[in-house]
Amino acid sequence: MLSSLLLAFVAALALGACATRPPATAYPRDVTHALPPGASTPLAEALAAPVKAHGGQSGFRLLSAGTEALQMRIALARAATQTLDMQYYIANEDTTGKLLLGAALYAADQGVRVRMLVDDLNFKDIDKLMAALNTHPKIEIRVFNPFGSEQLSMFERTTDLFTRIDTFTRRMHNKAMIVDNQLAIVGGRNLGDEYFNASPTLEFRDLDMLAAGPIVADISASFDRYWNSASAYPLRVLNRQSFDPHDLDEARDALREHWRENADPYDAKPINATPLAQQIARDELGLVWAPAEFKADTPDKVAVPKADYKSPPAQRLFELMRGAHESLLVFSPYFVPHEVGVNALSQLTARGVHVAILTNSLAATDAVAVQAGYSPYRVPLLEHGVDLYEFKPVQRDRSVGLTGSRSRASLHAKAYVIDRRTLVIGSLNLDPRSVHLNTELALIVHSPQIAGQVAELFKSATAPSASYRVQLASPQEAASLRRIGAPPSPLVWTGEDDGKMRTYNFDPQAGFYRNLLTGLFLLLPVDDQL
Repeated sequence: MLSSLLLAFVAALALGACATRPPATAYPRDVTHALPPGASTPLAEALAAPVKAHGGQSGFRLLSAGTEALQMRIALARAATQTLDMQYYIANEDTTGKLLLGAALYAADQGVRVRMLVDDLNFKDIDKLMAALNTHPKIEIRVFNPFGSEQLSMFERTTDLFTRIDTFTRRMHNKAMIVDNQLAIVGGRNLGDEYFNASPTLEFRDLDMLAAGPIVADISASFDRYWNSASAYPLRVLNRQSFDPHDLDEARDALREHWRENADPYDAKPINATPLAQQIARDELGLVWAPAEFKADTPDKVAVPKADYKSPPAQRLFELMRGAHESLLVFSPYFVPHEVGVNALSQLTARGVHVAILTNSLAATDAVAVQAGYSPYRVPLLEHGVDLYEFKPVQRDRSVGLTGSRSRASLHAKAYVIDRRTLVIGSLNLDPRSVHLNTELALIVHSPQIAGQVAELFKSATAPSASYRVQLASPQEAASLRRIGAPPSPLVWTGEDDGKMRTYNFDPQAGFYRNLLTGLFLLLPVDDQL
């Protein structure tokens, strides 16, 4: 019986391997583009004077608190008069997700063209609400690199996974929201409660950047490349449901009711009652003007992978890191440096550059497999003089930003501060997946003021109350462990727990189960997938 089932499964895999989906360009769909930068809109008119006054530079505002990041997205949707583009790895239909969908629907009802591109890996919501919105004449939703959304059964979807594993593991990790080709938000946040201080169980600590002015045209150009690529499939060709016209009306009524019930409790009102165009014209938005660059992978990184492909965001980040003279501060929740990364960082410390890295502790991470990929490199990093911090799963400080929590905390920000003068922020982690498999984006802001703001966040996020400092065990600590019969450890973790400074010789708060999983993943040949 077992052998028959195995043969049937193998046969199904073989049949699945023969079935390939035509490119998205084979389906009926429009090729569309961002609004031209010179188009007349309230935002363009408001930005014209400050852009000219600052020599063509762009304006920036850091969004460190989850509530502020949600409010600014709502404000952007309300500010749109022509176009609203959204590109996300994850877009959940949870409490805040529905608030944002409601804001997008409101914009569409005012005549704004809404384009939404979501990666397929976490796209669970091919259901009544999302698909009903897709019937709106001003809204179109596309799915990037689907691997089985149109299949009728879980078995067929799983077959697709195993027969197309290389395609499946390559995902669109980009995160951007763009309004009228004049304002954009890029950074680490996806769309979901855990990114906006709204989840009762998990809170991702993250960073976004609001960008205004000329740099937004580069972000829009990247979105257009993905939107019109052969990997971006219209939702309607993946969804077999049919809808009556009244389904959109029902969705609109449901989202309005959701807004009435949840906007106030979740602080989702626009960040200021004054329209953004007026705030910009009055210099009330708190924008910092600076030179900037934008780098993004092309969709072909997923669609047509090549061994010699060089990721533009990764290459630019590495170039800036190599050029550091004084300091390099790293937020990377998923950090797998490999030997090449250890060597690169050791070259910096060898010439006197202060290198400090903040990543997740084993107790805080939402990806234990990645922790297994990172843990073997702790000792060599420390031996080469790198300062290493691991984010705690519980944050006692209730202030806003990267500290302060009412649920389990996990670091999710991806940001790099070079010499306190340049900030790189976006979707890019320091791991092989970001460099070689996923598509990513990075915004580079050359501003001591902006870089200094993130450096201060790094300081607070690495305080003993927020993170453990990982260090090599001293001879005295090693001897003390031997005297009490504790397991030998080359590392010690130090942090403030329950109001007291404590030192551990194992991953704090992780528990037996997470340690066991880490050990198991260390045995598996998955290093290139982390």
